[in-house]
Amino acid sequence: MDILASQHGHRPIICVTPRWFPPHDIFCAGESIGDVFMNALLDAGGMPVMIPVTDDEAVIRSYVDMCDGFIFPGGHNVDARIWGEDPISYDMLCPERDSLEMPLMQMILEADKPFLGICRGAQVLNVVLGGTLEQDLTKLEPQGRESLWVHTTILDKPAHPVEVSRDSLLYRCVGNKQMVEVNSSHGQCMGKLGLGVEVTGRATDGIIEAIEVPSKRYCLGVQWHPEYTWRTLAHDRRLFHSLVEAARS
Repeated sequence: MDILASQHGHRPIICVTPRWFPPHDIFCAGESIGDVFMNALLDAGGMPVMIPVTDDEAVIRSYVDMCDGFIFPGGHNVDARIWGEDPISYDMLCPERDSLEMPLMQMILEADKPFLGICRGAQVLNVVLGGTLEQDLTKLEPQGRESLWVHTTILDKPAHPVEVSRDSLLYRCVGNKQMVEVNSSHGQCMGKLGLGVEVTGRATDGIIEAIEVPSKRYCLGVQWHPEYTWRTLAHDRRLFHSLVEAARS
């Protein structure tokens, strides 16, 4: 059955981790999810909920038990000290999100709940499984073309092509396409792969754009931002529909 046609049945609960913003005054910080995520999940037939930023593992466990699927969005850099490097910018870190998403990711993997990681979310998946990140992708040597594509701040339209591995989860999710055009907004990318992680999408300059864990039921990370282009790019819409369908089943 085509995932875009499978709208019947209950709405599975999809947990989205929030972005965190420091306090603008002495009273409170901010936690939020963009409406682009909420609308994409509603369109796909899901019931989005937000988990609070917390390091209470009992609370985190309760969300894993309650929810049918999970999305980690983009945002701050993952702390490089986790894999033994000094961060290139301490201002770009968010220990509050790390304290939530690292244990949550481990519990999602243990429970084998469907997971979609976007940008930072894909990087969290790799790091939790023992991988590393390249902290400045502009220092990498391009492969297959003379220079790197522009990978930053192009969100409303395609920025570069991504080659998709045949017979991968990503391949099935985007409608059995071996090449898709994606937007881009990231300064870091995958380095050493974590245990059980496979690359299933690369930009044509060699930058890793998608990873997955084949031993899990549905565990996918993409480096681009389909939440901004799901209304205009069918393959990005399919990513949300495929996650919801996996959570439903």
